[in-house]
Amino acid sequence: MDYINIAGLKKPCAQLMMGTDYYKPELLDTVGDILDAYMALGGNAVDSAYIYGGGKSEETIGLWMESRKNRKEVLVLTKGAHHNAQGPRVNKQAIDEELAISLQRLRTDYVDLYALHRDDPNVPVGPIIEALNEHIEAGRIHAIGVSNWTHGRIQEANDYAAAHGLVGFTFSSPNLSLAKPNEPFWAGCVSADSDACAWHKEKQLPLLSWSSQARGFFTGLFTPEVRDNADLVRVFYSDDNWERYRRAESLGKEMGVSTIQIALAYVLNQPFPTCALIGPKNVAELNSCHDATRIRLTEEQLSWLDLSAALKAI
Repeated sequence: MDYINIAGLKKPCAQLMMGTDYYKPELLDTVGDILDAYMALGGNAVDSAYIYGGGKSEETIGLWMESRKNRKEVLVLTKGAHHNAQGPRVNKQAIDEELAISLQRLRTDYVDLYALHRDDPNVPVGPIIEALNEHIEAGRIHAIGVSNWTHGRIQEANDYAAAHGLVGFTFSSPNLSLAKPNEPFWAGCVSADSDACAWHKEKQLPLLSWSSQARGFFTGLFTPEVRDNADLVRVFYSDDNWERYRRAESLGKEMGVSTIQIALAYVLNQPFPTCALIGPKNVAELNSCHDATRIRLTEEQLSWLDLSAALKAI
């Protein structure tokens, strides 16, 4: 397992992070075995959120950590301040209330990484940074970041933090995958485009990618003619993405690995620190992801895969 450093954490973070959005207590035996296998491979980070499963995801992680007595070995990322039926909730009250509930569910008194799940561009960055810093000072959060914020807003927030002697965001969690979305999978979601990736390269700010494998686009289960998954068709079906698929398939055959492993390696081999959030349903899928961490791709191969370089032999 490879690792990256995230400012604020007390140890490096595994590049493969376990996504847990489908976890619930009644699945504890099954997902517990997968998490145990993940830890045995050197993994150490789990991703959750206040809204996942109505809180069931956080509850399940808490039960697993309690049963294994491994809280100190696990880096927990959870997210809060997602909008609800009444609208955006990126404010101090929502952060304070939801973090307190998340800690109860997780059966812990701190989270290693805390991210704002959505942005509200109408809210000034200053009060947000100040609210999060209160929790850092109290020891309830070790590192703060964002999910689905533009890099411009992150820079604005970090400029404010630097000017006021506060801790800024030390990671971002947008979507990044070899398949480029035609539109957001969910309203308000952000994918890292070429400008965002250039900014991450310049700043070397860690990027933790959700839907890092494009929700199964590269599994081989889909073709341009198979259109029964309306969301996948809407978001990822395009001529350019099918060309990226063909290139990943070709390079995979050349390297003796699968197409989806090439797609995952694309995320892990960026010229800035990255983690890939994965959601294996069994140990075999976990092992496939782990094998992909051993693939090394050159800058030329990355550019060729994502069509930013001309088609040529590599």
